[in-house]
Amino acid sequence: MAQDSYNNRQHIIRGFFILIGIALIAKSFQLQVIDTSYAETARAVVVSDLTLYPSRGLIYDRNKELLVTNRAMYDLMVIYDLVGEMDTAKFCQLLDIDKPDFEKRLGKDFSDDRFDKKVPFPFLKKISAEQYARFQESLYQFPGFFVQMRNVRSYPNKVGAHILGYINEVTQNQIDKSEGKYKRGDYIGAKGLEAEYEGILRGRKGLKKVMKDNFGRIEGSWLGGVQDISPQSGKDLITTIDIDLQKYAEKLMANKRGGLVAIDPNSGEILAMLSSPAYDPNILAINRKRSETFNLLVRDSLRPFYDRSLMAQYPPGSIFKSLTNLAALQMGTWDNGRGISCSGGYDYGGKRPLGCHSHQYVSNGKEALQHSCNSYYCQLFRETVDQFGFKNAGKGLDSLMAQIRLFGLGDTLGIDLPSEKKGLIPDSKYYNRMYPKNKGGWKSPTIISLAIGQGEIQMTTLQMANAAATIANGGWYITPHLGKAIINGDEIKKLDYPKRSTGINPSYFQPIKDGMELAVNQGTAPLARIPSITICGKTGTSENVGTDHSVFFSFAPKENPEIAIAVFIENAGWGGSYAAPIASLVTEYYLNDGEIDPSRSWIEDRMINKNLLHAK
Repeated sequence: MAQDSYNNRQHIIRGFFILIGIALIAKSFQLQVIDTSYAETARAVVVSDLTLYPSRGLIYDRNKELLVTNRAMYDLMVIYDLVGEMDTAKFCQLLDIDKPDFEKRLGKDFSDDRFDKKVPFPFLKKISAEQYARFQESLYQFPGFFVQMRNVRSYPNKVGAHILGYINEVTQNQIDKSEGKYKRGDYIGAKGLEAEYEGILRGRKGLKKVMKDNFGRIEGSWLGGVQDISPQSGKDLITTIDIDLQKYAEKLMANKRGGLVAIDPNSGEILAMLSSPAYDPNILAINRKRSETFNLLVRDSLRPFYDRSLMAQYPPGSIFKSLTNLAALQMGTWDNGRGISCSGGYDYGGKRPLGCHSHQYVSNGKEALQHSCNSYYCQLFRETVDQFGFKNAGKGLDSLMAQIRLFGLGDTLGIDLPSEKKGLIPDSKYYNRMYPKNKGGWKSPTIISLAIGQGEIQMTTLQMANAAATIANGGWYITPHLGKAIINGDEIKKLDYPKRSTGINPSYFQPIKDGMELAVNQGTAPLARIPSITICGKTGTSENVGTDHSVFFSFAPKENPEIAIAVFIENAGWGGSYAAPIASLVTEYYLNDGEIDPSRSWIEDRMINKNLLHAK
């Protein structure tokens, strides 16, 4: 009985080991014959990461018309150790390169850590879709080479270059500061909205893990792709720009130097914004001739890269009178019902430092704006600066300029574009340095040119437009901006911006508006009149060593205004000559849905065809 029990246990143990053996054989058969991944893994000596690039977010105008989109561009990559015998002449012909260029691109310094004979590196970047279509049919004939697709920018319209900006390949400094977000060969927003909204537009790169053999050849996906990460497209941006208005404004400003900014005074949304001369943004799209084009623009004497709308800082001329008038009313240093005699200029101590054009007696502030009377505003300025006494002009100037700064002047407004300049609103410290006491110091007559927007005062065209918007709505403004909303899938997130107040009593704005209306209808800006639309505006002539600069800011309609605008044209003469009619045409185009009254077609033709680029 005991012997039988022993024999049974033996059979059980033997059977157990036989089953284990069968299981091991079956698993070995499955791994080595049925499942080839074991063999693939055995042959692979390294797992490499391939970057999957996302589509960059699109940019739209306020009506969802595309401003910036993506198009395919290709980088030809190569693994040096896999390059075999091939028809080099055919290869070079397809890519429009020569044999020395081929050898130079392939012959990297492999002692440099950036290159490895078993690791892909770019052989030729920025191949167009058309060239790739020809090349890819023969790609199989060129061992070691493969193509990596990239998305680059395209601009359906040929305007808005300074607003939209462009993308560049990242620099080493940008890579070092990016905390791993960027690596060599990535693209980044370099200017304009592309730079300002880079974090939103760029998306997130994906990752594909692949196995490579000891020759660097891709053997397949690692672990069936379970660790791969799909790229995430960038979010789309809806801007405040009206692209039709932008096109029209750029047409009017062609062959002129200056800036134009149009704002919705109710929201701070920028409807059109330009610097002239400009350029077609497509010429700076990523392509193989881009460096040459870029250098031509940099060397151009007309400085098309320079954004005159928010970087150029100009004396505003007589448009500044509206602001000093409002500040003086708020400070209680001036009564707008007061009249002033003008005998052709402002007299002080038997001198006439500031002339004035011939006009009738001005009986109040409205008529002073209508005729842009220098004598009136010099007197207003002096009484405001000297409110604490003739010898205490510093305190009076600082009080005045503190009120002026509440219009957003003397500092950046905070627009969502890089490179905005502050302008200059000088205070007593500024003049104490300029006119030290040991050299006589200064008093209100010393700085009297500030009364008419000359001297050391500087404003950008953006600041001028924002000042017009602030007058239009009665003393407040929302930060001027270009970003309206972000699209993330099905979600649209509206962007918010702060609202600021000048602190000026709203009742003081009415006489200023009335005066600006008179300036257009019966004063210095007759070419700005628009049939059936009441426009309120103010001309300015910014003095210059050569030909003066033409300045104008305005808003319309007078009641419930929908657009405020500023135009500054260098070397174009007095404000009513070119700046005023261009501003009014843009205003009319916007308010009348693209229509210009036939009676003004001659003005439109004159503005479009006038070339002022060589005026000095």
